Amino acid sequence: MSNPRTTVVVVTWRGRDHITACLDALARQRPHRTVVVDNASDDGTADLLAAHPSRPEVLRLPVNRGYAGGLAAALPGVTTEYVAWLNDDAAPDEGWLAALEDALDASPGAAAATSSVLLVDGSTQSVGVRLTGDGHGADLVLADREVFGFCGGAALVRTGALEAAGGVPESFFCYYEDTDTAWRLRLNGHRVLSVGPARVRHRHGASTRPGSRLFHRWNERNRLLMLLRCAPAPVVARELARFAAITVLLPLRRDRPDAENFRVSLRVQVLAETLLRLPATWVQRVRIGRRAEVARRDVWREWAGR
Repeated sequence: MSNPRTTVVVVTWRGRDHITACLDALARQRPHRTVVVDNASDDGTADLLAAHPSRPEVLRLPVNRGYAGGLAAALPGVTTEYVAWLNDDAAPDEGWLAALEDALDASPGAAAATSSVLLVDGSTQSVGVRLTGDGHGADLVLADREVFGFCGGAALVRTGALEAAGGVPESFFCYYEDTDTAWRLRLNGHRVLSVGPARVRHRHGASTRPGSRLFHRWNERNRLLMLLRCAPAPVVARELARFAAITVLLPLRRDRPDAENFRVSLRVQVLAETLLRLPATWVQRVRIGRRAEVARRDVWREWAGR
């Protein structure tokens, strides 16, 4: 393989039952480098990776550092122009990588390109990420060419732009690392594209259980941390106060939703973890602000609620 332009990073944890389809699909892409980050799998994944005919490079971590931690661990070894993020339960269609590379080649002002992520039944999971009016990242199923953010399960990012924006927030473990990264890229003056022809088939939830307590814990905590890092100060104050107020008032509600993210104990845990991380996160906020070329309020005004 001569001078690949992209390193595809696949993060796996106990991926024995689904990562083969991902690697088989990657073998049919434009020439690239594949790095699999194995988060201390104990189910035979390591043996499967060693035996796969595509012979991917493997970075085996001693402990499970999650999706964000796995990406962050791989980034220092990436020397190619582009780095692709790809879930281990996602299988790209032929031509996926070519479509993403060509899109960024044609748009120098864009730092990231997001894929069309399809579920196993053929329905669309994501063609990009929007920013809601209360600071959530939400999947788009229809999108213009430009979107606020990318879906981290299948995207291509300019390596230099990613490094300049501060890399991947590895302490997030998983969820919201993509929206946080896209936000920082926008603060640095970059755009994000949605590339319809770049399709992947995703076995959603193969590694984590959507709707579980851990799922909601990471989602709720990381959204608040993302806002602390990236959002205008009035938005941060408003959303922290809203989260705390809802938590306090939940025991008084008779119509409380039966979902994990409306359990008082989980919300108290999220608030505690956010407050414990507040000093370090505020330092990160200051650094992000110093690097920014676009004001936080301008990014918020343009994209929140669209």
